[in-house]
Formats: sequence, C-alpha cells, structure tokens
Amino acid sequence: MKLKKILCTLALSLTPALAFAHPGHGENGLLAGVSHPLTGVDHLLAMLAVGLWAAQQKGAARWAVPGTFVMMLLVGGLLGFDGLQVPYLETGIAASVLALGLAVALAARPPQAVAVSATALFALCHGIAHGLELPEMSSPYGYAAGFVAATASLHAMGYAIVRFMPKAAAPLVRIAGAGAALAGAWLIVA
Repeated sequence: MKLKKILCTLALSLTPALAFAHPGHGENGLLAGVSHPLTGVDHLLAMLAVGLWAAQQKGAARWAVPGTFVMMLLVGGLLGFDGLQVPYLETGIAASVLALGLAVALAARPPQAVAVSATALFALCHGIAHGLELPEMSSPYGYAAGFVAATASLHAMGYAIVRFMPKAAAPLVRIAGAGAALAGAWLIVA
C-alpha cells in the first residue's frame, strides 16, 4: 500500500509539469538554464534515460554516450541562440524520449558509433530548443552553463541508479525505460 501512495503522489506532483511543458523560466541566466531540463518532463525523461542507457553499455560507450550528449547539447544551444529554426523540433524531442526509453527498456547495446550518432541527433534537438528559449535579458553563457550542468547531473543520476543498485532491481530500470517510452509516444501524439 505504501508504494501505491508514493506512486500516486509522484503522479500528482508531475501533473502541473505536463500541463506547462517548461515552467520556471522567470529566472535569468544560470538559474533559468538549470531549471529548463529539470522542469520540462520531455527534457527530464530524456536526460535521465541517457544516463540509464549509458550505464547499460559496455566499455567506452558508457562515457561516450553521455559525453556526446552534453557536447552536442551545447552545440545545439549555440545554434538556438543564433535563432536556428528546425521544423518538427518538438516532435524530435518527443521522439528522443520514446527512442531513449525503448533503448533502456530493451537494454539495447548497438555498436558505439550508432549509439553516439543517435545520441548526438537527440542532443541537437534538445540543445536547439534550450537555445531558442533563452529568456530575455539573460546571459547566454550563464544560461548555457546552467542547462549543461543540469543535463550532466541528470545523466550522472541515471548512471548511478543503474551502476549502484542491486542486480535484483535491474528489471525496475527496464520498466522505467518502458515508462519513458510510453511518455514519449504520448508526447508525439499529444
């Protein structure tokens, strides 16, 4: 019964975030950059999924996947600061949540080049969105530092969940991935 109460409370606490895709942008600079990945459900799920998926990989891919995401997120952010408009950007972000969730749910281990390429494409979408949503009167440098730091922290959190949890709890990570995939599918059709 306790687990049911916790899940219901969590679901209710996320409801406002679903209604307002990216609340909390009243801050300027660093604080606005930090809040963006944390308050948008699409970004939050994708960033955590990257960390979860990276921890499921072998060898250098464990670091290449999140490292590539952070680097390409920054490149996308700079492109967004310059006003680059990409058609279907929000659909690309939703698709990244779906794909990354599926990758975690299936514990997929594609060749490193495939994993890094897909991650780079997803990161560009997220970065451009971050860049386009630069609050007025904000320092782009502070804002970028904020969204990069928050993203790296979410990756690290996802990675730590997988790497330090008991092996018997591993199915929970795959269930979380399936949940993220379902959320991504919902975001695509919503």
